[in-house]
Amino acid sequence: MNIAIIGAGYVGLVTGACFAELGVKVVCVDNDTDKIKALNKLKIPIYEPGLEDLIKRNFRQGRISFTSDIDRAVARSQVIFIAIGTPPKDNGEADLTGIEKVATAIARSMTDYRLIVEKSTVPVETGSWVKHTIEINKKKKVSFDVASNPEFLREGRAIHDFMHPDRIVLGVESKKAEQLLRELYGRIDGPILMTDIKSAELIKHASNSFLALKISYINAVAKVCELAGADIEQVAEGMGMDKRVGRAFLDAGIGFGGFCLPKDLDAFITISRKLGYDFGLLKEVKKINEFQKEDFIRRVESRLWNIKDKTIGVLGLAFKPDTDDMRFAPSIDIIQILQRHGAVIKAYDPKAASRAKKIFKGVKFCRNAYEAAKNSHCLIVLTEWQEFKELDFKKIKRLLKHPLIFDGRNMFSPEAMEGLGFKYVSVGR
Repeated sequence: MNIAIIGAGYVGLVTGACFAELGVKVVCVDNDTDKIKALNKLKIPIYEPGLEDLIKRNFRQGRISFTSDIDRAVARSQVIFIAIGTPPKDNGEADLTGIEKVATAIARSMTDYRLIVEKSTVPVETGSWVKHTIEINKKKKVSFDVASNPEFLREGRAIHDFMHPDRIVLGVESKKAEQLLRELYGRIDGPILMTDIKSAELIKHASNSFLALKISYINAVAKVCELAGADIEQVAEGMGMDKRVGRAFLDAGIGFGGFCLPKDLDAFITISRKLGYDFGLLKEVKKINEFQKEDFIRRVESRLWNIKDKTIGVLGLAFKPDTDDMRFAPSIDIIQILQRHGAVIKAYDPKAASRAKKIFKGVKFCRNAYEAAKNSHCLIVLTEWQEFKELDFKKIKRLLKHPLIFDGRNMFSPEAMEGLGFKYVSVGR
């Protein structure tokens, strides 16, 4: 089977590389010609563990290719995945103009049957609009199906999640579409859930919004722990032992970021409102997430007294470890607010520095954590990279002007840090 994946971003590249690894012939399409040129030179535009090796191997074996020619890709592919971005508008809605343009281009390029699959995260009823768009733009008597196959890939573990999924959701309208998708996913050992298209579209938004809810809930509980003198780590452990609750996503900190949870949360609130339901619970989830960043900054202010002209070392910029993704990273708001208060920022991130340089002005980017700590009035931890756990904190203490650490990710033991002579501030402990 030959497939095309339109959109060579995080989702498109991982999906294409993994299908190629399974023996499918894949062409990835993107209208960014510079990106396509780089990919054809095997320069991978994103950091995802294992992705570069996967793409290089399958490119050399002829199973994956890259092009800007959507007509050619559609002509050679039986199944076409749409994996382009759906960025949020100012009102929280997903911007679907790109989806419409791609659907129109596919329609005009089809010469016989094609299965068009939504891979992008889209609002419920988008499949109906894709179907309508193709119908009014296609050549006469060309049949097609539309399906929904939402992605559930965690950045930093995306390849593992594709190859070993908790579930594969397939929203279809015909037996032919179901057969093709079952065949395509046949080599992956994971449960397949067949649904209608609208239910598949809702599963993605409902899932991500629930994960965001879980994070905000434990952050709210962390605040109660601080006020009561309890330990959020112990509370979360006790909660997570209940199989109905589970321990995953019960880690208190400065809140969630990334492109998926904030965007999908806003989109689901907007979708619900347009359908006639005010999803107040999700509005509170968003409010708590914003509060976490504000509260973290207040903690820094309370210990430094005056932030103006103070040098603050920052460890971690990406929204989570094992990715270079800076989209909606909590570090952005926190650093920019500290800068507005007059702080001098020195920052280090193992992978995200090049992307961060396009966002921040006036930040000194360091080569390592020790350089970020040197002569800083304090150190703040915003991303839980594994390498930070392996730092020589005796050296860190010597480099800092004051032995003060604000840990926004609860990476370290308060007892251990205080035993080393640090004033250590974490979340909910």
